[in-house]
Amino acid sequence: MAPLRLRIEGRTFRDTRNREVTLRGINVAGDAKFPTSPDLPSHKLDHFYQGDDLSFVGRPFSVDEAHVHFSRLKRWGYTLIRYVFTWEALEHAGPRKYDEDWVQHTIQVLRLAKDYGFYVLMDPHQDVWSRFTGGSGAPMWTVYACGLNPRAFPATEAAWVHNTYPKPAEYPKMIWSTNYTRLACQAIFTMFFAGKAFVPKAIIDGKNIQDYLQDHFVEACRHLALRIQEAGDIENAVVIGWESMNEPNRGLVGYQDISVIPSEQKLQKGPSPTAWQAILLGSGRPCEMDTWDFGGLGPYKSGTTLVDPKGEMAWLPADYDDSRYGWKRDPGWKLGECIWAQHGIWNPSSDELLKKDYFAKDPESGRKIDYEYFTNKWFMTYYRKHKEAITGIYADAIMFCQPPVLEIPPSLKGTKDDDPNMVFSPHYYDGVTLMMKKWNRYWNVDVFGLLRGRYLSPAFAIKIGETAIRNCFRDQLSAIRREGIDYMGNHPCVFTEIGIPYDMDDKYAYKTGDYSSQSSAMDANHFALEGSGVNGYTLWVYTAMNNHEWGDLWNGEDLSIVSIDDKLLPLSPRTNDSKDQTSASTSTTSIDDRSSPAFSEGRSNNNSPVSPRNLKQTLSTTSMSSLQRSNTPAEIGSNPGYRAAEAYVRPSPIATVGNVLSYGFDLRNCTFTLALDCENAATEDVPTEVFLPQFHFPRGNVNVEVSSGKWTISVDDEDGGMIQRLRWQHAEGKQSLTVKGVKRRQGTSLAEEEETPGYLEQCRQSGCAVM
Repeated sequence: MAPLRLRIEGRTFRDTRNREVTLRGINVAGDAKFPTSPDLPSHKLDHFYQGDDLSFVGRPFSVDEAHVHFSRLKRWGYTLIRYVFTWEALEHAGPRKYDEDWVQHTIQVLRLAKDYGFYVLMDPHQDVWSRFTGGSGAPMWTVYACGLNPRAFPATEAAWVHNTYPKPAEYPKMIWSTNYTRLACQAIFTMFFAGKAFVPKAIIDGKNIQDYLQDHFVEACRHLALRIQEAGDIENAVVIGWESMNEPNRGLVGYQDISVIPSEQKLQKGPSPTAWQAILLGSGRPCEMDTWDFGGLGPYKSGTTLVDPKGEMAWLPADYDDSRYGWKRDPGWKLGECIWAQHGIWNPSSDELLKKDYFAKDPESGRKIDYEYFTNKWFMTYYRKHKEAITGIYADAIMFCQPPVLEIPPSLKGTKDDDPNMVFSPHYYDGVTLMMKKWNRYWNVDVFGLLRGRYLSPAFAIKIGETAIRNCFRDQLSAIRREGIDYMGNHPCVFTEIGIPYDMDDKYAYKTGDYSSQSSAMDANHFALEGSGVNGYTLWVYTAMNNHEWGDLWNGEDLSIVSIDDKLLPLSPRTNDSKDQTSASTSTTSIDDRSSPAFSEGRSNNNSPVSPRNLKQTLSTTSMSSLQRSNTPAEIGSNPGYRAAEAYVRPSPIATVGNVLSYGFDLRNCTFTLALDCENAATEDVPTEVFLPQFHFPRGNVNVEVSSGKWTISVDDEDGGMIQRLRWQHAEGKQSLTVKGVKRRQGTSLAEEEETPGYLEQCRQSGCAVM
């Protein structure tokens, strides 16, 4: 048997030469959440309810275009791809009806990823359950299986769905995430994780709805894993692991009183019903409720509103043809009635709430339920089933365990679930920037510290100034990593989602080409990742079809690092002439522009000029615009920029002899540092390798300092991408490396297009520097 390409040793990843591997990754792709045929981004309604007859073939991109995208990502230094796919893509036609065309397309794309040397983590993705409940993930038939009628969701506000919103361009920012606390998701996630405990009458094909949904979902993942194994050349060679489920949610499990908003529910936006009000709305009753918005100091109550479904129910009517998908619903589960009324929670005749604490205790043990209890009992029941299915096909699969977001991880340390082949894979977003769509350089909040009760008052969690904000991000990520070790055991930690919104400041960057706010935010997030001691990350997200008008084409999100309306970062500026490094810049750099939203005295640096003349040597590759033509109106954004690429295209360890002690990149001063400790010396055959992006470290303008040994810098096309690597042979013990490149300002907007040399010319220009 061939050695594992990537294995786990304690809390580190190791390659076949026993070097520590640092995983620098990206989610591919955001538009994998919706089908290609019909092409249904979330702002389109036509054919939306055509949920059975569709295809995801062509996601995340076509086989023909895959070379362009993979070579680009490889050139930017990415080594790990979190491969986003949905249950709907695989099993949309009905239970056990798998789309083998999509499976074969996926295998073809994975084979191409193998050619480029990527590691691939398979991500069975979901957001608020399904496209039909306002997100992505599960097929439409699962909503019907739960007894719900998706066509009634707009009237009952059982879910806020972008596709059905009257004016899609005005769909409120980030309101999709509040669907977790609306009727459809509350009911479905309760059924999925704890149906046997709280929805015992929900029996379909002789199974409780919990087992019915979990078995179909897990079997769909197992089916794809089996097809990947049968392909013969993908498992281990490229697919190294599977994630459990994206951002699981408890539904109503653990609600102590459904007539009030739980104190732990931090996100409220738009009409914000209690669970009890959501139940009434779902049965056609009008309700007056509070409305909320998100301001400079977080969520605040903005007023009240009356929501009147005018008698329409979110539940399937009694005369619904339940034979459509071939299942048999138990007679004890009555259509045309609220499932919670059938379990005695309320009386539809009097609209009286009878059991407000129905979900407060475990019916089996009588114990009070909190989120930690939910995670250890019901999430772990699902996780074990998923893990058993995947490892039953691929015994050496690395299992990326993702508990509910920002909740306490499951207590696995020292138990039989403390699997040495497991990775803790949390998510983190800067909530202030994400919700406000603005990089606030003045203040931010230690959200994780607040959630863990580390402050006597929320006021003490506020961090003032950019330096404090950046350190706060780093400390939060470090605390999350340590919490994983404390609860789950000594395992690697990989943040499988982290990212920034690009449509900040009312799309200021799209109108001006000034991406300095985005650059500062992106750099702050990477500073946190590099300083937190985690083993890797996958940035959210790469969406090939992103444009300035609709962003990632999903729920108004705009987090993609590329866009068809922007330009790609040049491979390397030509700066061999020292005069070019000190000459006055002919390009305005917005971080020093006091009219820019990102202006900061502390981060302004007028001694780092940049000239368009320095940016001539660019990689010859297919541009975004040649793959897809933009229809973005000029008034939205006619000034393409580089999308803050200088902040995410950054140096990183690839493979380190021994153990990484610390590493980081100072973007402002273009300085990369690495500290390591090793028992055996690095040799010519087994060196420590570092990715050095040519944009920051152009040939002839790199200064390297090492504690011992010798190094080489060369550009090669190993694994199908033109990658500049530093290979370092060093002694044993503690060692350090410092690499300095060309300083330039953040958020630069170039004044003119430059000619790009061909592939042969690049090879001629790319030498090998040896020290």
